[in-house]
This record gives sequence, C-alpha cells and structure tokens, in this order.
Amino acid sequence: MTTRFRIEAVLLNTTEGDVLYDFPSDLTVLAGKTGVGKTTLLELIKFGFGGNAVLADVAREHVNYVTLNVALGESRLQISRSIDPVKRNLARVTDLKTLERLPDHRVANGHPSLNTLLMAALGLPDDMRAPARTGSSSRPGSRISFSDIFSFLYIPQSAINRDIAHSQESYREPTRKTVFELLFGLTDAEIQALRSRFNALNGQINDAEKEYIAIVSFLRTSNTTGREEAELLLSDAVANQAAAEAELVVLREEIDPVADRETQALRDLLTEAERSLADARGMVTELGRQQVEYTNERHRVQTDLARLHRMREAGERLANIEFAVCPRCMQSLISLFREIPEGCCRVCLQPDPVLPEDAIYSEQYEFSQLADQLQEMDDQLYAIAQQLTVAMQAATDREQLVQGLTAKIDTRTSERVTPRLQAYSDAVARFSAARVQQEQFELILRQWDRADDLGARVRGLRAEREAVRASIEKSLNELSQRRREVLDNLNEEFHDTVMTLGIPGVQSAAISPTTYLPLLDDQSYTTFSPPGGGIVTATQVAYWTSLLAVALRDPQSIYPAFLMLDTPRLAVNTSEELAAALYRRLVQQAGTEPGRVQLIIADNELPAEYRRNYPEIVFTYDSPTISTVRHPGPTRVRTIGDIPDSEPDRNSRSNTRRLGRARL
Repeated sequence: MTTRFRIEAVLLNTTEGDVLYDFPSDLTVLAGKTGVGKTTLLELIKFGFGGNAVLADVAREHVNYVTLNVALGESRLQISRSIDPVKRNLARVTDLKTLERLPDHRVANGHPSLNTLLMAALGLPDDMRAPARTGSSSRPGSRISFSDIFSFLYIPQSAINRDIAHSQESYREPTRKTVFELLFGLTDAEIQALRSRFNALNGQINDAEKEYIAIVSFLRTSNTTGREEAELLLSDAVANQAAAEAELVVLREEIDPVADRETQALRDLLTEAERSLADARGMVTELGRQQVEYTNERHRVQTDLARLHRMREAGERLANIEFAVCPRCMQSLISLFREIPEGCCRVCLQPDPVLPEDAIYSEQYEFSQLADQLQEMDDQLYAIAQQLTVAMQAATDREQLVQGLTAKIDTRTSERVTPRLQAYSDAVARFSAARVQQEQFELILRQWDRADDLGARVRGLRAEREAVRASIEKSLNELSQRRREVLDNLNEEFHDTVMTLGIPGVQSAAISPTTYLPLLDDQSYTTFSPPGGGIVTATQVAYWTSLLAVALRDPQSIYPAFLMLDTPRLAVNTSEELAAALYRRLVQQAGTEPGRVQLIIADNELPAEYRRNYPEIVFTYDSPTISTVRHPGPTRVRTIGDIPDSEPDRNSRSNTRRLGRARL
C-alpha cells in the first residue's frame, strides 16, 4: 500500500500576471524544445515544497511566488512560497479541506516548520535520524527531512543520466538507505532511534576511555603504583599529623605560664606606651592639617586686602583725571555755555564725593575687618606651631620608651621561651608537612576513584551498547523475512523491467541488498556504464518504476505513489526503440491503478506512437512555461544546466501586472 501523493495544481504569480497549471491526470507530459521552461517548472515545484531548487533567470527575475495545491496522505494543502530571498524562509499554508489559513511555516529552522507539516502529512516523524552503520561511528546521524523523501520522487535533469538519489555523495549514503528502508517498511522510528543511541554510546565510550587513559597515565607518574599503596601512605600521613598535633598541645601548655609578674607589668607598660605614641602621632597629624588650613585662609585674606588696595588706588588715579570730552558720546565738556557748579563732577554735574585720603580709609569697614582677621590668623598659626613642637617631642619620647620596653621584654623572655618556641616551630612544620602529604594522597585517591568510576561507566556503557545492539538485531531479525520478500520482489520486478526495456548489453539485473542500488550483470550500474549515457537513464526509469510497482502491491509499504522525471530521452535520442520502451513502461505504470499513481514527465520530444494517448502540455518559444513573460528566443536563453548551484537569486519587479493563465 502506497501513500497518496498528488500535485493538483501549480500557480505561478509573475510580474506580468498569473500562470496556472492543473494536473488532474495520472500521467502528464510537459513537452517542448530545450529552453522553453520545462525544467524551470519542475524546479519551481521542488522550490514550493521547501527544497533548494536551481531557479532559472526568468524565475528569479519575474516570478513573485509559487503556489502548490497538493494531496499528501489524508491532507489537502495549499503551499505558497515567495521567490524573494528575504521572504522565502516563510511559506503560507492553507488547509484545502477546511479552507482554514494555517500559521506561516518556516522553511529553514524555526517553528512551525514546513518540513514537520509535510512529514506529518505523509505519516512520518520529523525527528528520525539516519546514523551511519559502520559500527564505529559516534554520530547520531542526520535528521531525515522531506527533501530526502522527495529525492526518491523527483529525478532532475542533472541526475537522470548520472546518479540515483545522490548515491555518489558518500555523506548522504546513510540517509538514502534509511529512506529506502523506511518507505518499504524495512525499518521504523524505533530501530533508527536504537541505531542513533548505539552511535551516541560509541562516542561516550570513546570519551570515557580517553579520560580513563589520561588519569591512569597521571597516576603512573605520581610515584604511586596503585590504590593500596596510596591508602597506606595516606594512613601514615594521618598518623603523623595526629602526633604533631598532640605535641603542639603539650608545648602550648608549657609556654603559657612562662611570663612572670615583672614581664607582665612591662607588657602592660608597653601597651600603654604604644597607645600614647599613637595618640601623639595623631595629634601631630591633626596640628599639621590645621596649620595648612590656616595658612591657606591667611593667603586668601591677604589677597582680598590687596584687591581693596588696588581698587582704592585706581579710584584715586581716576579722580585726578579731568575729562575734556564725554567718554560716551565724545562731546566736548569745555563749553562757553556750560556752567559747572563748584564741587560737582564735570561729566554728570553731580556733587563730587571725593574726600581726603584719611577719611576715605577710615570709613571703609572692610579694610578693618580683613586686617583683624589677618592678625587673628597670625596668632593662631603661632599657637599651632608651638603645639606642634610639643606634640612632636612627645611622639619622639614615646617612641624611645616603646623601644626600651620592647628590648627589656625580649631580654627577659628570650632565655626562657626561645627553646620551647623552636620545638613548637618544628612541631608546626611536621604538622604542615603531614597535612600536605595527606591532601596529596587524598587527591591521588580521588583520581583513583575517578578512574574507577570511569572504568565502571565504560563497562556500563558497553553493556548498554550491547543491549542496544541486541535490540537492533532482534528487530532486524523480526524484519528479516519481510526484507527477503521485499528484495526478492524488487529483484524480480527490476530484472523483468530491464529485460522488457531491452537495455543494450545487459544480461541480468538485480537490486543490491546492501546499497539498494541497481546491479547490472552483477556489477554497479556506474561501473557497467559510464555516467552520461543512455544506459544509466534507462536504468533509472527501470529502477524507479520497479520500486513504485512493488510498493503498489505491498500492503505494508508507505512509498509515495508519485514520480516526476525530467527529460528521460536526454541521453537516448539516437535509440528510438529504447525511448519507446521507456515510455511504454511509464504509461503502463500510470495505468496500473487509475487515480492511485501520478507521473509527471518533462521531455524534449516524445515517441510518435504515444503523443495522443495521455494529456500533454506543449511548450514553444512563443508559448513558454512562464507564458506571461516574453521568451528571448533560443539563441539568448540560458538553461538551468548553465546556472551554477551557488549563484545567488536575483529578484526584479515590474510595476505593471497582467493576468494570464495557461491551463491543461
């Protein structure tokens, strides 16, 4: 039983209008010469499904977005994706059954994911991985995506005569084989999860073993041969530490009553002398600070007095000036018609307030205040200087007293305390050495514990890996009968198809049980015929139609009943008989069960006997695939095969729009 997979319609919104293609038939052929846009339409379909398509210039420059109406499993969806590089990461999705607009889905990373939606529609989980099966791999494997499924459904022009589902790209081999097994029911999500877990355990075991080796190497260079020796040395260190600690207690009790009354009195006097010395030094510091502050303030007062003296002197100098002209308007002040009263100012004619010098100075209150402040500050500075001298002398005297008392105490205690202090110092050294050794051996034992833990962890991981291996083998054994049946059916179907097609030079054909790829005369199809030839193309058609035929008869298969081929006659143009056989096989495949299978084929030219037997869309240079945009002609077109995969998309837009539709 296959999974329903049909493309019902494709809408291209262009700068000049809309182009719509319906696909109601089981087999639809897109026919036309090279460059009319057949491959462009197929790549746009792949792009609409969220794939990394190779877009032609006309698509990048004139198509705004592509919309697909598809039926996947029990779902019917409308998916719209913009060509614009900025907007293409979001796809607009509508449920065609309920006509409900779903949230925009992200094509790349993000939630909700278009990949999750499409995989769920096909009844597949989106978190399944495809790990390598070498037995030594430590990678959980790549996540299987809808693009991996679609590589079994769409055979592009660039690969139809060269490669089958990216089989020549070794890094994709685990994914391709897993998808094959998944579609034919030869594996499931549980088996793949076990395989991923098996590889992850390989990585964890490798890391744990590396750390274990590093720790053991360290321990071998730390002068310890094993845990037992480290434990014995640790016991000795603990005993040495306890003995040194007991000796310290005894010495401490012997040293405590050594001091007599006179020594104690000297110590009390020393304490008092040190306290008074500190007070004297504090007094010296404080008096010095006050002296600096008074000196600064005296300087400020002297500055103010000097300013007043300068102002008085300036006034006296200006008072003696007799203005001849007005300092404002420059008019003459000496006029025959101007009378200046006695004792008045010649300029403003106001009474002149100028007084004798002694009277002016005596009336200025500020002068007397500043002079008094200056005298008071001089007195304060003199007093501070006297106190500072006394305080410095007191500090000197107390320093000498402290030195004398210290010398007396040292003389009285040296003969009685020093021997015990030496013994005490030796005991402290032994205690410290024992403590350092104890810490060292504790570290070594912790390393041994770590090594033992790692060893136990490695053993546990290996046991878990063996359990996982057993579970995988059990699951595969349960599927072994089905595996043989599926491969036998595929071998028989593929052999009959190859013989029916009459592929030149082929005597026998089969499907490899390990790679699931075609074998021609017991050798790989790539070695039987070099890539680029008609044999590879015919083998592709035989291979994919055989897979589809077996899946249609198998009730446990979930293989999507869909196939999209691009230019199967690309490399067999010279062999009309082989081309006719290929199309005979495709027509037979489409007609097996009406309504269940959908085939979309793009080709340059079809065999004459099949041109009227099925729906056909013919494209020309006058009526290309994107019919709203004028074709530049065969000499100016650049085909998709000439566009490198890494070329950036360009998106130019026109202000004019014209609605156009091309229908089947």
